[in-house]
Amino acid sequence: MTKKFKNMKIRTQLTYLILIAGIISYSLFQILWLNKWTIYKKVDQVIDLTPPHGDPYFLDTLRTEAVNYDIPKSEDDTKSIQKLEPFFALSDPYTSIYIYGLEDGIFRAGKYAEVMDNNTFRAVFDLGYQVSGGVGEMYREFPIEFKNGTALVMIYFYHNVLFLYPYGIFCIVISILTFLTIILCFISRKMKQVVQIKNGILQMSSGDLKTPLPRYGSDEIGILSSELDKLRVTLEDTLRQEQESRQANQDLITAMSHDLRTPLTILSGYLDVLKLKKTPDKETEYLDRCLQKTKDIKEMTDRMFEYALVFEESEVPNIKPVSLSFAQDCILENCDFIHLAGFQFCLDFPPEDFSLLTFAGDETMLKRIFNNLFSNILKYGEKSEPVQILIRIESDELRIQIHNTIQETHSEIESNHIGLKSVEKMMTLLGGRMLYSEKESQFTIQLTFSAAS
Repeated sequence: MTKKFKNMKIRTQLTYLILIAGIISYSLFQILWLNKWTIYKKVDQVIDLTPPHGDPYFLDTLRTEAVNYDIPKSEDDTKSIQKLEPFFALSDPYTSIYIYGLEDGIFRAGKYAEVMDNNTFRAVFDLGYQVSGGVGEMYREFPIEFKNGTALVMIYFYHNVLFLYPYGIFCIVISILTFLTIILCFISRKMKQVVQIKNGILQMSSGDLKTPLPRYGSDEIGILSSELDKLRVTLEDTLRQEQESRQANQDLITAMSHDLRTPLTILSGYLDVLKLKKTPDKETEYLDRCLQKTKDIKEMTDRMFEYALVFEESEVPNIKPVSLSFAQDCILENCDFIHLAGFQFCLDFPPEDFSLLTFAGDETMLKRIFNNLFSNILKYGEKSEPVQILIRIESDELRIQIHNTIQETHSEIESNHIGLKSVEKMMTLLGGRMLYSEKESQFTIQLTFSAAS
């Protein structure tokens, strides 16, 4: 039952709790009120309370003194009524006495309780009378023998007001406090949960991703805590994977840097042999081996730089207006390079004066972008098909499109698109975009640069 309650929505929990607290508070009030006289007796043992009927010997005193007075013939019998004043004086300020004819029931004389003339007391009494149904007023009726006959005496006692009204207020206050205590305990418990979640978030912000957030069922706070804990786990996994990736990248660069020593040592040895001209008949072979080693070194350094660019986040480009003619020169320089390797190319440049057109870029980074793309063409492009380069200016943007045919074989690294990731990151740093497609051995890449502001 408790688990089911915890899984309810907070609004539903609070509704049920209000109903339960109301029932408990009402039951408590009824128990306290029904046992009011038991409580009265226990309190009277500690504090001398006024009896509910005033003086316990009051009624006996009335019977004893009544034989000394005559019953007025009517309420207009002023002389007889005045003679009864000592009889009425036997009552205290909280008692009313009324004399009626025993046989005809007609009112003859009486005395109103003096306390009822007090406006404050009367207001409290009237309010309590309506709420409690007259519990503050007690009534006695009995015949008494007077000097000239028997009369019906009616007595009203208001002593109960001194105990029952404060006790009634006490019962109400206790019931309300019980109700509020139950509700406030629930709210306090929920607030403590919120505070614990806040402390968990502060721990997360300080770098502690190991300490789990507490679980609180399936209410709104419980769902919030659970989702934040999932976020903590995800963030911890992400940071761990990032750290592992950086460590793997560092290990790769370290290993490749170490491996560079081998071809450099061999290259140095071949060059020393060539310099000393000890084996003239093998100079051509040694030169070919030197060229191969330089290619190996270049390939290894290219891989190292590509990985470093993909995973490094501290590079900041120096963006400034760059002329379109600069981009043309970079493209033509790379086209001449691949042309020496046996490639053909087709250029489609706009007819405008390049010196008047500018776009936002970084000259050093632009050289790296084009070198990267044309190096890929050199390594993986099909020489029998021409490389097509298209430059257009549309909507205040410079768009460069390069299309080539891919060889049937692909390198393992390039299959992971490390080179494209390198270009994509540099384009992002320059505020541009890169789109590419590879379909049926046809590769197309489009670079989009923003116009210079």
